[in-house]
Amino acid sequence: MGLLALLRKLRKSEGEARILVLGLDNAGKTTILKKLSDEDITTIMPTQASCAVLPLTIYFSGFNIKSLMHDGFKLNVWDIGGQKSIRPYWRNYFDSTDALVYVIDSADRKRIDECGVELAQLLEEEKMNGVPVLVLANKQDLLAALSADDIAESLNLFLIRDRPWQIQGCSAKDGAGLQEGMEWLVKQVR
Repeated sequence: MGLLALLRKLRKSEGEARILVLGLDNAGKTTILKKLSDEDITTIMPTQASCAVLPLTIYFSGFNIKSLMHDGFKLNVWDIGGQKSIRPYWRNYFDSTDALVYVIDSADRKRIDECGVELAQLLEEEKMNGVPVLVLANKQDLLAALSADDIAESLNLFLIRDRPWQIQGCSAKDGAGLQEGMEWLVKQVR
């Protein structure tokens, strides 16, 4: 039995949730996860081909898994790489997902349409029906960043009626907005 099959068999217990973190490459998914864990963010490698086992974190080809505690609630966070070659495999991680965190590089105006297409496809997946969505509009510390409201409009988030959703402007670099986003997320999965 492969590692992925073993990881899928991990059962969550009362007081914990499985969170899937997705978004295009270079959106800041891993940096956000490290910032939430109070880890050093000065050197972040793309989530694609590393392999190491550390306390509470598994780094393996294409994904990171980390357990976070937030107000006494355990979040098992799956950070999946966003390179175009990895995206077709996202569906392998949908089982038992309690919430989706979709991270967007707010300063990458050229790929905002691509972000919208990928998010729309995710929300159409049967295994993701009704799963709450937190959109993190990352890199708000950059001058070129679109506002969270502009991103919500570009992605047609206001048309989502089949699940709770929230957009939160944030900066993985300085942590702004991350706490507010996580508070909303925990309320959805408790």
